[in-house]
Amino acid sequence: MTEADAARRILKAVDDGFDDQIRFTADLTRQPSLRGQEAAAQDMMARAFRDRGLGVDRWLIDVEAIRNLPGFSPVMVSYENAWNVVGAWRPQGARGRSLILNGHIDVVPTGPADMWTSPPFEPRIADGWLYGRGGGDMKAGLVAGMYAFDAVRRAGYAPQGDIYIQSVVEEECTGNGALACLQRGYKADTAIIPEPSQCKLGAAQVGVMWFQVHVQGRPVHVARAGSGSNAIEACFPIIRALHELEEDWNKRGHAAFAEHKHPINFVVSKIQGGDWTSSVPAWCVFDMRVSLFPGMDLAQCRREIEETVANAARKDSFLANSPPRVVYHGFQAEGYVLEGGAEPQALLERCHQTVFGQKLDRMTFTGTTDARFFGLYADTPAMVYGPESEDIHGFDERVNIESIRRVTQSIALFIADWCGVKAA
Repeated sequence: MTEADAARRILKAVDDGFDDQIRFTADLTRQPSLRGQEAAAQDMMARAFRDRGLGVDRWLIDVEAIRNLPGFSPVMVSYENAWNVVGAWRPQGARGRSLILNGHIDVVPTGPADMWTSPPFEPRIADGWLYGRGGGDMKAGLVAGMYAFDAVRRAGYAPQGDIYIQSVVEEECTGNGALACLQRGYKADTAIIPEPSQCKLGAAQVGVMWFQVHVQGRPVHVARAGSGSNAIEACFPIIRALHELEEDWNKRGHAAFAEHKHPINFVVSKIQGGDWTSSVPAWCVFDMRVSLFPGMDLAQCRREIEETVANAARKDSFLANSPPRVVYHGFQAEGYVLEGGAEPQALLERCHQTVFGQKLDRMTFTGTTDARFFGLYADTPAMVYGPESEDIHGFDERVNIESIRRVTQSIALFIADWCGVKAA
């Protein structure tokens, strides 16, 4: 059988299993796998791996085991239910190249459910799109990797390299799930992360940091408000100063992000403060998510953030003697540029060309993905390549069904060529 015949068989095998793939994606989207609530969805993945004859590794992440590894982010939530699952294909006498297919099962909160057209965890299909929280980011991509593997076998072939299909938690807040996979020993010659990339190759991504600023005030009755110090209002000049730092970081620039007008974003994402409507608030805490260019040193970025907060606080008579605290509580993620790995990149480009009939475009992310762990800390070229999605992290999140099919076909062709196959 010629290589072209084998490719046609694999593409048809994706189509033959595609209805089931979409059903499984919808069922997985139905699982509300918010942070700390991923176990049921991970059980579903573990069963799917077991049904395929894969070795199943399901383990609870041990924070102490990864705390001192490069890429670790500080943890401020419970890991009592933080389960990773890996399905492993290890052919006897493996001679092909190895591959990691990594995806995350955790999803972000939905926001007010009444602002969705339909309930966020009741997936629906309309006009060629699958709607639901987490369907795009990134359960459709996670499932695509598994069904791409299925298609190779359904076509009558057995991959000849080790394949690890990873379903991880914590991607949306630390990335410690992917880090735990590295700590557990999962390594490969290359990795594909099917994050929603609009069917393009993710060539670069920013780094991301999370922190809180804790501000104290001096409470008094509101009738004597001028004699107190309002902790909530004291945050406003600090926030303004941080946005000035945001503009400074944008001006520093990076070649990979030259087409983005404003790639570095500082976002005040949460704020809490005060205890009583008729009291000047004694405390306030605001959370901020900031991004940074690849190559920027995290420690130096933290120093600049802390200096900015301290300088702004000195202009307030109360805060000058009661300085705010900066607390890091999540992402401490470096930026990542896809470098090296010319061979897997070229192969993915050929597979994409076969399926889509056009060249594989590249894109840069102004967010982060788990690709950084493989590329920065495991000497593993990590390619972000996934379906077309819209409104991820927003209302009415959706993923394009035809793009899922085509991305699954591209990954299936990649598996067959990269890992090598023989007749099953």
